Amino acid sequence: MGLSGATVSPAPFCCRGLRRGGGAVGGGRGRTAEAERWRRAGAGRGLGSSGGSTVRCVATEKHDEKAGAAVGVGFADEEDYRKAGGGELLYVQMQATKPMESQSKIASKLLPISDENSILDLVIIGCGPAGLSLASESAKKGLTVGLIGPDLPFTNNYGVWEDEFKDLGLESCIEHVWKDTIVYLDNNKPILIGRSYGRVHRDLLHEELLQRCYEAGVTYLNSKVDKIIESPDGHRVVCCERGREILCRLAIVASGAASGRLLEYEVGGPRVCVQTAYGVEVEVENNPYDPSLMVFMDYRDCFKEKFSHSEQENPTFLYAMPMSSTRVFFEETCLASKDALPFDVLKKRLMYRLDAMGVRIVKVHEEEWSYIPVGGSLPNTDQKNLAFGAAASMVHPATGYSVVRSLSEAPRYASVISDILRNRVSAQHLPGSTQNYNPSMLAWRTLWPQERKRQRSFFLFGLALIIQLNNEGIQTFFEAFFRVPKCLDVARIPGIDSFIGGSHIIFILHVRNSTK
Repeated sequence: MGLSGATVSPAPFCCRGLRRGGGAVGGGRGRTAEAERWRRAGAGRGLGSSGGSTVRCVATEKHDEKAGAAVGVGFADEEDYRKAGGGELLYVQMQATKPMESQSKIASKLLPISDENSILDLVIIGCGPAGLSLASESAKKGLTVGLIGPDLPFTNNYGVWEDEFKDLGLESCIEHVWKDTIVYLDNNKPILIGRSYGRVHRDLLHEELLQRCYEAGVTYLNSKVDKIIESPDGHRVVCCERGREILCRLAIVASGAASGRLLEYEVGGPRVCVQTAYGVEVEVENNPYDPSLMVFMDYRDCFKEKFSHSEQENPTFLYAMPMSSTRVFFEETCLASKDALPFDVLKKRLMYRLDAMGVRIVKVHEEEWSYIPVGGSLPNTDQKNLAFGAAASMVHPATGYSVVRSLSEAPRYASVISDILRNRVSAQHLPGSTQNYNPSMLAWRTLWPQERKRQRSFFLFGLALIIQLNNEGIQTFFEAFFRVPKCLDVARIPGIDSFIGGSHIIFILHVRNSTK
């Protein structure tokens, strides 16, 4: 459902190229036969679509969840390893490194960071939507901004409420719009949400954010970051690969949820949960969905006793974007679980669900493995290094959405950063501040004021409830949620960022409905 790209180190897998002329699979009977073989294959086999070629990736190894301590390199601790992908790490890497030849390389668009020992105002670590948007907004304020991170494309499929992207001036990056969204919970009448939904064209979004960075004068270094240290004169030293060091006045980490090597997080907070989803864009016969409606959730239980008890513990739903009557992006999603529901289980469920609906796959365009850490601890807001996006725990704990929030908050956050660096603020702006005040504290409190922390506590309550529910319980939960009376509709606005925001109200409705 959502997106928050965690940046992790590449893991071993094998790829072999396929000619684009025949698509992901062959034509005619051969195409159908290949699609059937793919459908019956395990989830370790992937089909990725790119602008000029298609690459099939096959995992050669899979880590056990307990391997966190053994992984060591690249992760701060076991929690950081879980955020990066845990036992599903190889699939996360297959998703992150899919070739997208239709997208520009960052290095081809932005000038390089100077080799001279000049001091930048700001360094942003991470090149996802959060990092790119904050870099351009900060540079617009007149700051000298350097962007550092691996030169990787946007590979996930992004879904957004159309009105939210219009408010951000990004409507030109939406490739398909559905007039309404629909929810199926059981065999009763489906629920229409009454809001149009869009699929983001990831190439256009990547190009737009890069263009904004170019126009604002952002510079770039294609490198991983090993650590951030403080120099004797108080500047930040960003230590990169091959011994390269970049000096700056402030450093902001926007490299995804698994950023424990560069940031400190609160101790004793809630354990991170995980949203996993296995998706596939396909050509089909017998598509049961109306192409004018986006299927936000289909929680109808078609599995019954098909799977083992352990496999059924975590409810899943189908998220579907029908691009036409024959081309659909299907994604089987576990909204949240204590331990990541494996991608191979999600694939089995998706194939069984499609079979039960009579859907026949005739061509495969692309596979997707979505792994989103949700919940967990907030960053320590007293530290000098700053964060943004998933690294700053800005992913919605109960839904996995984060992109719109990051894009929306980038301008205001950039303004605060600019004021800090231009010495326009002082400790008097921080109630209860002491002699230990550092300028980064204002930025942290802008990102996480007490009111937002309290709001997040409600979201975490919603997350804690969701992970305890079986399929029947979660159907009842969302039946109550989506049928909240208009007078209580404040629980669902504005947009998905407040989704499950009224969990305390929904909990009461859930209990009431369950005890009738």
